[in-house]
Amino acid sequence: MNQLEQRLEALTARMQRFEDIEAIKQLKARYAECADRGQNLLDLCTEDIVWDGGERFGCHTGKAALREFAMKNAKVITWTLHYMVPSIIEIAEGGRSARGSWYLWELATMPNTETGKSEAVWIGGTYEDTFVKENQQWKFKTVTLRLDVLSPYADGWVKTRFRV
Repeated sequence: MNQLEQRLEALTARMQRFEDIEAIKQLKARYAECADRGQNLLDLCTEDIVWDGGERFGCHTGKAALREFAMKNAKVITWTLHYMVPSIIEIAEGGRSARGSWYLWELATMPNTETGKSEAVWIGGTYEDTFVKENQQWKFKTVTLRLDVLSPYADGWVKTRFRV
């Protein structure tokens, strides 16, 4: 392989990496949009997806378990607006898998734990996700949410970092 062919190959690989990073950003944006609009996000996931929301939201393995969780969660969190800020996206050697971390800032409406009436809440934390490329499309393999704040708007996170 001559020098020009080597440079072209390197440039092609670099361009593919940038396209993969952008595709993963778009995938996460679609995830947020599905969550906010109550749409099906299962097409964005592998069959063996693991969605881990920690002690507050639980761990759900497989599309059937994630579907059941999403349906139950939609009855508790009645409105959301997700802001996802990517911090790192790393494409693995070979371009078939990746990992990404995201900051989450979310406005939501949930029932007050004492009165049952709707209240505004702040939700904040980080996502650590893994991805695989299936049929030239990126999909979620794992989604791990670590909450830092689930606070009533009226109290703020200083007074009530996590609501009961």
